[in-house]
Amino acid sequence: MIEVACAIIVNTSRQILVTQRSAAMKLPLKMEFPGGKVEPGETPAECLLREIREELNLEIRIVAGMPANEHAYPDFSIRLIPFVCEIIGGNIILKEHLCYKWLEAKDLPRLDWAAADIPVVKNYIDLLDID
Repeated sequence: MIEVACAIIVNTSRQILVTQRSAAMKLPLKMEFPGGKVEPGETPAECLLREIREELNLEIRIVAGMPANEHAYPDFSIRLIPFVCEIIGGNIILKEHLCYKWLEAKDLPRLDWAAADIPVVKNYIDLLDID
């Protein structure tokens, strides 16, 4: 099972950053919370700070952890470990993703998510207690 950390990055307007996987990535063109694989010897939190810096050119601060979600795709399984975060520096430069959007939490369920992210979206919305 692959451990993957992901960031629910919230801006000062309470919008959430979502990214679209490129056509060349596994799960092409699906939406996801940005992040990446936890490398040997690093914690999920350390991984997330590194991945967001590498993929998006952003420095973030972790605000809170959320429940992990395990999902089995046909050819691999992941344990997705989400963190609610805020930006503390940098400007978004996409290095792997096709595009990004800032969205209101209520709009998140309408996207074409990677399957492992769907329970994370639901948990985040439940945490906010919105309909």
